[in-house]
Amino acid sequence: MDSGLILIFLFGAGSGLVLGWLFAALRSQKRLAELSTTLELERRQSAERVAEVEKTIAALSGEALRQNSQTFLQLAEATLKQFHVQAKGDLEQKEKAVENLVKPIREALEKTEQQVRTMEKERKEAYGSLSKHLETLAQTQQLLHGETSKLVTALRRPEVRGQWGELTLKRLAELAGMVEHCDFYQQQSVDTEEGRQRPDMVVRMPDGREIVVDVKTPLDAYLNAVEATDDAARTRYLEHHARKLRERVRELAGKAYWNQFERAPDFVVLFIPGDQFLAAALDIDRSLLEDALKQQVILATPTSFVALLRAVAYGWRQEQLAANADRIRELGEDLYQRLATFTEHLARVGTSLEASVGAYNKAVGSLDSKVLPGARKFVEMGVTPKKALEPAAPIETAPRSVPPAR
Repeated sequence: MDSGLILIFLFGAGSGLVLGWLFAALRSQKRLAELSTTLELERRQSAERVAEVEKTIAALSGEALRQNSQTFLQLAEATLKQFHVQAKGDLEQKEKAVENLVKPIREALEKTEQQVRTMEKERKEAYGSLSKHLETLAQTQQLLHGETSKLVTALRRPEVRGQWGELTLKRLAELAGMVEHCDFYQQQSVDTEEGRQRPDMVVRMPDGREIVVDVKTPLDAYLNAVEATDDAARTRYLEHHARKLRERVRELAGKAYWNQFERAPDFVVLFIPGDQFLAAALDIDRSLLEDALKQQVILATPTSFVALLRAVAYGWRQEQLAANADRIRELGEDLYQRLATFTEHLARVGTSLEASVGAYNKAVGSLDSKVLPGARKFVEMGVTPKKALEPAAPIETAPRSVPPAR
């Protein structure tokens, strides 16, 4: 076969195949459409049956739910009632238990509250009393401030300061036992070439010795220092106070009292009527005490001066004891002689008593042997006596002899 025939043959065969395929495809599409219609119909029927079933299930479920809910509520109500009764009983027991536990706490709280009320009452009373005391203290403080101001004003006057120093000196002498009428003299004066000099006190010591005391009270600068409001002014016033005290030392050393009083030692006592006055000056001028000693002036305050006076009083007591020693010996000798004379008299009395006892015993023996036998015969002859005759007993004890004096 030639190529043309082959081509025709192949074209014819291919066309038949195409037509066959097309025919088959049409038949398949028709079948598919039928199947789709059938499937859609079945789907609709199934959806209707599902809807009916759902309605039936919903109705049945609602009915069952209503029945179950009613049963559940009844059961729950019964259970709740039972639980409520049980819980009420448990609650009452717990309430009793809690009440038993809380009762001591409540009682303790009540006691505490009562104590707090009592304390509060006492606090108010104490606060009121304290307020009154504070008011009184404030009034006293104000009064004291006024009196202190008056005292400071008075102490700024030289004559008042002098009287205060002399009074303090006298009180210290009395405190130490150096009373005015026997151990010290005030305001004694001596005449010198420079005029009349008068120390504030001359303390008499044993053996006629004397201690001359002069009072100085430099207070103006010290009082200004106390009233100062700043440290610089206070320091300035204290320095002025120390200078004034040093001037008083130099002034007293120039008087040379030890030359005017023959029995006085070679020093004089400068009495300052306040330890704080000397301490304030020594804080500023530390060499003041040593320089005063070099000038034969002893600085004394009430503390040191009363010790000095007590030492002098002790010396006076020792002097009195020494002076009384001879008198005590004379009194002892006189007493011994009196006792010896009394012993002699007592011995004579004893001798007389011994002789009297002997005479008494002899009289008793004579009475018993010669007088009483005759008197008893009267009774034998019928005389009725009112009292019986008792024999007298002799004295057997002799008087004790007085031992001779040794």
